[in-house]
Amino acid sequence: MESHNIEKLLEKYFEATTTKAEEETLRDYFSKDGVAAHLAQYTPMFQYFSNAKEERFTKQVPLKPRKNFYRWASIAAVAVLAFGVYFGNDYREKKLEEQEKALIAYNETKKAFALLAENFNRGTEKVAYLNEFEETKQKIYNHN
Repeated sequence: MESHNIEKLLEKYFEATTTKAEEETLRDYFSKDGVAAHLAQYTPMFQYFSNAKEERFTKQVPLKPRKNFYRWASIAAVAVLAFGVYFGNDYREKKLEEQEKALIAYNETKKAFALLAENFNRGTEKVAYLNEFEETKQKIYNHN
């Protein structure tokens, strides 16, 4: 009857639903010599768990002092950010001044072209009078 209870505990153990007391019962059962033949395949596993629980690491681990890489990296990042804000703002202001100058130059050029177009239109009106004069002159020459 005990092997039937152990089988149920094994099922619960592999489903990860056992309590600490049930796991201790399984370890105790598999550490003794009276293990049922069909459950003998689990004996090495539980013996390994018992041995692994008692193992300790005894070597000294040399600890190197941590370098303050992250502190220096954060200081460098802040410096770059401040540099970028300071000179970036200056660059932005220069860019705005250049855009304003370009806009003023564009408006002045537009005015100059408007004046040129106005004068050109006056000149074409005068050429229309010349064309009329030329036609009249040709009529006179052709009749004579």
